[in-house]
Amino acid sequence: MWKTFRVTDGERTLPVTIRNYTGEDFASLIALQAECFPPPFPSELWWNEEQLNEHVTRFPEGALCAEIEGRIVGSMTGLRIHSEQVVKHDWASITDDGYIRNHQSDGETLYVVDICVAPAYRQFGLGKWLMQSMYETVVHLGCDRLLGGGRMPGYRAVSDRLSPEQYVAQVVQGTLRDPVLTFLLRCGRMPVGIVADYLEDEQSANYAALMEWRNPFKHI
Repeated sequence: MWKTFRVTDGERTLPVTIRNYTGEDFASLIALQAECFPPPFPSELWWNEEQLNEHVTRFPEGALCAEIEGRIVGSMTGLRIHSEQVVKHDWASITDDGYIRNHQSDGETLYVVDICVAPAYRQFGLGKWLMQSMYETVVHLGCDRLLGGGRMPGYRAVSDRLSPEQYVAQVVQGTLRDPVLTFLLRCGRMPVGIVADYLEDEQSANYAALMEWRNPFKHI
């Protein structure tokens, strides 16, 4: 994939390129992770070169980055899986701890491993553009859907009175707003389930909402 267009934050308009990342981008991608996930987030959980090499070797179509004025300011990574792998899973098992060595080249589901955007560029809608580009990858490859676990960082504050299912339902209805789930809804993703112990994530009480986008050319 390689496409170039312009994005705006309402004041500035900048050219952006969304493309598949390669080995030449590894240092920039690791620096982007450090910028997006600063301490106290543990640095050992940032991408490392071995993981990134697996991404571009096993599934280069699912390795996307956003570049502005020569700088990588966003990235998104996925792998292909079979639907039965989703029945019971967490982030570590479904993504092979981010190494994607379990990638299935004929998998009908494209599963999101990670998405991040540099803080200084988050008002340009790059997250949504990366998501749209992964939808295009789903269509191009003839997959049935895009799927991924969405964090629920607003859930812990209301977990004493709402079940995870109730919380997600209220976010869908617009009664509550969640920083991650509301973004995914705006991107066209819809909840299809709840996963307990998805990640060690205090804000989400370790829950995630499985969020899906279906290929409209395969589900008429």
